[in-house]
Amino acid sequence: MDWSKKLYIFCCFFCCLLLSSCSIKFAFNGASIDYNETKTITIEQFPIRSSYVWGPMASMFNNELTDVFAKSTRLQQVRRNGDLVISGEITDYSQMNQAVGADGYSAQVSLKMTVNVRFTNNKRHEQDFEQSFSATTQYDSTQQLTAVQEQLVQEMCENIVDQIFNATVANW
Repeated sequence: MDWSKKLYIFCCFFCCLLLSSCSIKFAFNGASIDYNETKTITIEQFPIRSSYVWGPMASMFNNELTDVFAKSTRLQQVRRNGDLVISGEITDYSQMNQAVGADGYSAQVSLKMTVNVRFTNNKRHEQDFEQSFSATTQYDSTQQLTAVQEQLVQEMCENIVDQIFNATVANW
C-alpha cells in the first residue's frame, strides 16, 4: 500500500473519530436566565394552609418544585438570600361534584389544588410578584379518592410547577 492510501485511510479514521466525539445539545426548557447576573435560587418549603389536607401533598409539591429548577436551570439552590426567591403556601385542596348521572348521583368529581406564590428577583425587583396558581383534575365518582389521590395530586403538582416555572424564569 502506498503512502497516499495510508494517509487517506488515516485521515478518514481521524475524521470519524473526531466527529463521533462531538455532540450538539439543544435544550428547550424555556428558561431565559442571565447566568452572569443570576446564579442562585432559594426555594422555601410550601406549607399547607388549606382547610382540607392530604399529608403527602406538601412534600410532593416541594420536591417537584425543587427538582424542576435543578433539572431545567443551572441555578445553584441555596437555603437563604438567593438571587431568586420562591416562597408561598398551598392555599386550597378541595373536591366537588362535577357532573350528575342519569340516576341523579354524581358521575364525576373535580379535585382542585391552589398554590399562592411569592417571587422575588433580587437582581431585578420589577419582576417580583405574588400570584395564585391552580390545577384541576377529574375522576370517576365510582372510584374512591384514596385510590386515585396520589396520581391526581402528582399531576396537579406537575401542572402548577410548570406554571410557576414559566412565570418566574421563562419570561416568554
